[in-house]
Formats: sequence, structure tokens, C-alpha cells
Amino acid sequence: MKGYLDNIEDRTEENRDFRRVLYTGKNLQLVLMALQPGEDIGEEVHDDHDQFFRIETGTGEVLIDDTTRPIKGDDGIIVPAGARHNVTNTGDEVLTLYTIYGPPEHRDGVVHKTKAEAEADDEHFDGTTTE
Repeated sequence: MKGYLDNIEDRTEENRDFRRVLYTGKNLQLVLMALQPGEDIGEEVHDDHDQFFRIETGTGEVLIDDTTRPIKGDDGIIVPAGARHNVTNTGDEVLTLYTIYGPPEHRDGVVHKTKAEAEADDEHFDGTTTE
């Protein structure tokens, strides 16, 4: 197995896709996201896994259960399994981030250019990993 190695900061800052799955392992998944001004990821709950977010550029807010806090580039966020959460871009520029799911959430290699495209695609992790 080769694993994954790249300059994650550069890849994240260059990304303009709403969702781009970079790597899927058996227990973790690495996903890039870009939120346009006013856009959010959509409120969700993952009952069976934790999630980590790293904000690279932009400003916004994160909701975890009943608490909303401001976020900005260089912030890291952990959402425990079972917590209702959302990330919203409240700024005037694209908010870029990467997220790590444990275990994977999305089908390996998925690219959604826009949020509308992501919402229309009922895809979920199917057990197939990158390698």
C-alpha cells in the first residue's frame, strides 16, 4: 500500500469543488471542500463516526449541537459522533477546508462541483477504498 502524501495546504487552497474525495482508507477518509460565500455544508449528524475539519482560508462559523462559534483559516475542529453540526461560510471569499471522516462517509473518488450536485447524488461509502 502507498497511502497518501501531498501538500494538503496547497491542494485545499487550490480546490474550488464543493466536495472532492482525495483518499479513502479502511478507517479514515480525506475530503477537500470549498464553500462559496453564504454557503454551508448542510446540517448533519454522523451517529457512528467522528469528523475533523481544518479550515485553510476564509471565515465562517461552525455549529456543534447548540453552540455556534466563529472560524477562520488555520482553525481545527473536531465533531464527535452523534453531534449535530454544520459549517457555514459567512465571509466574502471562498472558505476552503479539508475534512477527515473516521470511518469513511463518501464513495471513493467522488467529486461534486457544487452543493446542488452533491445534494442530488445519493452516494455513500460503499466499502471500496483507494487501494
